[in-house]
Amino acid sequence: MNATASSASAVPADSAATSVALTTTASNGVPAAPTTAAHPQPWAERLRRIGGPRRSPLAMIVWFVILLALTAVILYPLIWLAFATFKPSSEFGQNFSLIPWEATLDNFRKVLRGIAGVPLSRFFLNSLLVACLAVAGTLISASMAAYAFARIKFRGVGGLFTCMIGTLLLPFHVIIIPQYIMFNKMGLIDTYVPLVIGKFLACEAFFVFLMVQFIRNIPRDLDEAARIDGAGHPRIFLSVILPLLRPALITSAIFAFIWSWNDFLSPLIYLTSPERYTLPIALRLFNDATSTSDYGATVAASFAALIPVLLFFLFFQRFLIQGVATQGLKG
Repeated sequence: MNATASSASAVPADSAATSVALTTTASNGVPAAPTTAAHPQPWAERLRRIGGPRRSPLAMIVWFVILLALTAVILYPLIWLAFATFKPSSEFGQNFSLIPWEATLDNFRKVLRGIAGVPLSRFFLNSLLVACLAVAGTLISASMAAYAFARIKFRGVGGLFTCMIGTLLLPFHVIIIPQYIMFNKMGLIDTYVPLVIGKFLACEAFFVFLMVQFIRNIPRDLDEAARIDGAGHPRIFLSVILPLLRPALITSAIFAFIWSWNDFLSPLIYLTSPERYTLPIALRLFNDATSTSDYGATVAASFAALIPVLLFFLFFQRFLIQGVATQGLKG
C-alpha cells in the first residue's frame, strides 16, 4: 500500500493530469470522452473556420490574384478614360498607353467654358432636371398602376395587362413619327414635356411589370387586415404596400435615372434650343463644333457626365442589394 502511494506520488503533475483525462470512466464503467484544455486557436485558423472550407495559403493567394486581375480588366476602360482627360487632342490615335505624354488641363478649361455660348453647368442642370422628373414620374405612376393590376379585380384586367406587356415588344422607332406629329400639333416641341410626360402616365411597361411581380409576392393577409380596420385601396396602397415596395422602387429609380441621363435620341428629336440641350447632346457638339473633332474635350466631358451616374448608383446600391437579399424571405 505504501509502495503504491509512493509510486503514485512520484508521477509528475502534468503526466498525472494527462492520465486522468485519458482514463476517466463513467459510473457504469464506459470510458468517457477525453477532456483536454481548450487552447486558443491562431487567428489564421479562426479566419479559415469562419470563411468556410479550409484552403491552403497558396490556393487563397491564387484566388485573390484571379479576382484582382478580373477587377482590373473590368475597371481598365474607366481608368483609361480618367487618364485620357489629361491628354491633348493630338495624342489621340497615337498614344494608346495609359499615361499621357504631355499632360494638360486645357480639356477641362474647354469643357467648363461650354459650347455654343452655353456653359457646361447649364447642360448638367438640364439633364438633372429631366432625370429627376423621370424618376419621380416613373415611381408614382408605375407603383399605382402595378397596385391596380396586382390587387384590384376589375373586368378586362388580364387583357389590359397583356397589352401592357406587349408594348415591350414594340420598338421605339415605330412610334417616333406619330409622337412627334402629336407633340408638334400641341406646341410642345422644344420643351421637356415630351421627355417626361410618358413617365407620369405609366408608359414604362418594364417598371410596371417589375412592381406587379413584387406586389404579388406580398401576402394578401396584410390587405385583409387593413380592410377589416376600415382601410380602402388608397390607404392600403400608401400604408401597407408602398413601404414594402421599397426595394422595387429603388431598383426602378436607379434604372430610370440612368436611362434618362444617357438618353440621346429623344432630346435630339424634341429639343432645338442649345440652352435646353441635355448633356448627351452637348457631348455631340464637342465633336461637330469644328471640322476636326476635339477628342480631348469630348473625353473630359464624357468623364464629367459619368460622375453623377456613379454617385447615384453608389448611394442607392446598398438598398438595391438589401432588396435582392430579402426576396427569398416569406412571412
